[in-house]
Amino acid sequence: MVSTRPEVGSVNPYLPKVRRDATQLVRRGWGIRQVARYIGVSPGTITKWMAKAKRYGNHPIPTLSSRPKHHPKALSAELVWKIFHKRLLLKRSAEVVHQELINDGMAVSLSTVKRTLDRLGLLKKRSPWKRYHPPLMRPDVEKPGDLVQVDTIHLLTPEGQRVYVFTLIDVFSRWAYARAYPHANTVMALRFVQRAQRLAPFRFKTLQSDHGSEWAQWFTDRVFSVHRHSRVRRPNDNAHLERFNRTLQEECLDGVSRTVEALNKALAKYLPHYNGRRLHFGLQLCTPLQALSSKRFQAIG
Repeated sequence: MVSTRPEVGSVNPYLPKVRRDATQLVRRGWGIRQVARYIGVSPGTITKWMAKAKRYGNHPIPTLSSRPKHHPKALSAELVWKIFHKRLLLKRSAEVVHQELINDGMAVSLSTVKRTLDRLGLLKKRSPWKRYHPPLMRPDVEKPGDLVQVDTIHLLTPEGQRVYVFTLIDVFSRWAYARAYPHANTVMALRFVQRAQRLAPFRFKTLQSDHGSEWAQWFTDRVFSVHRHSRVRRPNDNAHLERFNRTLQEECLDGVSRTVEALNKALAKYLPHYNGRRLHFGLQLCTPLQALSSKRFQAIG
């Protein structure tokens, strides 16, 4: 027999089906007392299950939550609404919402704000599938290839489809490369880096990326260079590439048809200009190719 004493809040996954089967026995002609003895509960419990079965039909009868309907220390509806309204108004983190409420003269704890946002489905949580990447020391940038930053630009087509532009820049020389792909996964990321290495006039020693899925462990295990990840929610770690991404979109990608073929055609025309003719303030008004060939840049890190 199955014990069903912890009726409310039970974590037994079989109880919903047991309740359904018990009600079906009654419908087949069994007496309530007979079913109660067979299951191991009181006749009153079977009667309650029969009442619930009218609502759930032939489906399992779920276990009631143990959460109380009322609590003397429950948050007021006004406070919950203010937390909700602040979140929608600011579109910022729970810490910012908490501080704004304090600035408004409301006494509320940070944990209360987080729990309320979580119950409202407004708290962004870390994905359980995200792997932890052990930190690696950032190398000193003394020559080309010491630190190469990689990233992905997500573009949306008029039809609602996505196109991805993989980008890469060498921090020392500012030599850059980009190419469009229909998907953003580890296979495409590895192909992109391999293609960039064949075209680059130097060897990639250390690659640095964010924690996007395309730069996951599969990519790290197969790439020919050392692969390190930037700090979480620290875009400044990839500042050189973030600025290149903005320049690339403003000077090349804006106005181009959102297809892989059109984007790669535009990139093929723009990248020689960027690397060979466009002057950079960070390179003392030289081009990346001049920086690679000039001896005066050997001391710049």
